[in-house]
Amino acid sequence: MTPTNKRPTRLSTPTRSILTVGLGLVLACAASATPAFAAQSITAGDSATASAAVETIAAQTQDADQVFTDAQGAISDAASAVSEAARSTLDLTGVEKTIDTSTLSQLVEKNQDLRGIPGFLLTQATTAISNETAAVEAKTTSLREGIAAAQAKHDAAVRAAAAKAAAEKAAAEKAAAEKKAAEEEAARQAAEEAKQKADEEAQQNQNQNQDQNDQGSDSSGSSGNSNPSAPVPSGSGDNSPSGAKATAYGMLSSYGWGDDQWGCLESLWNRESGWNYQAYNPSGAFGIPQALPGSKMASAGSDWETNAATQIAWGLGYISNTYGTPCGAWGHSESSGWY
Repeated sequence: MTPTNKRPTRLSTPTRSILTVGLGLVLACAASATPAFAAQSITAGDSATASAAVETIAAQTQDADQVFTDAQGAISDAASAVSEAARSTLDLTGVEKTIDTSTLSQLVEKNQDLRGIPGFLLTQATTAISNETAAVEAKTTSLREGIAAAQAKHDAAVRAAAAKAAAEKAAAEKAAAEKKAAEEEAARQAAEEAKQKADEEAQQNQNQNQDQNDQGSDSSGSSGNSNPSAPVPSGSGDNSPSGAKATAYGMLSSYGWGDDQWGCLESLWNRESGWNYQAYNPSGAFGIPQALPGSKMASAGSDWETNAATQIAWGLGYISNTYGTPCGAWGHSESSGWY
């Protein structure tokens, strides 16, 4: 009995052709039998057997269609992988970059006509095509895996190079910082040693001058020794070098200094300005004592730019506060070139 609840199968054109051939064979066999057998076969209702045969043929045809579709897909995928390998700039050494699909293409082309014929010929054809398709797909997979591995190797090399460059940069920056710190420390130590040496030499000069003064005092008696080079204070506000020297000499006693300090002061300001109240240095130092800047001398008087006495008063105060005596200042100038 034919099932009443089963949806009828919709057949493709190749399948309908196959059914036509199959049914023709069935009818031909029936016609060649005895009339009684034919009648018996037909009346027996062998429609179920015929239906099963049709379904078998349709399944074989569908399988064959899928095999041919898979083969064409494998050929296309292989061509795509080969093209990708050819365009790649990666190092594909050791990777097979070609895939021979000629055999599979020939099998597909050769067996196109068998797709409508069921039986052992179609089975043999589809088996051969399936095997060759699998071989092409395996080669395609291997090529794509080789490309992926080369890409991963390239990416790792790029990351390693970037890390190395960053490490080298950090090391260079650290070395530069350490070098700079060492140079600064060396400069600081050198400056400190130079200052200490200058102070020691200044103290030695001061002690030597003091010893000379003591010896002069002992030989001259209680009346004291007058420095023959010391000028006589004019008290006239004379800004000339000789007038300035006279003014400075007259101010020594107000700081508690004796004639022994005059030679040091005279030599000091001879070096600095030649006792010129208008002496100017490009550094900004000005006047007889070479105050830097000159405006510092305003603390001794507003006429510091035009009055040698104002400049001298400021200069002696600076010497007293910084070096104690003119000989102390002269000793420092001798050792360092400035005071």
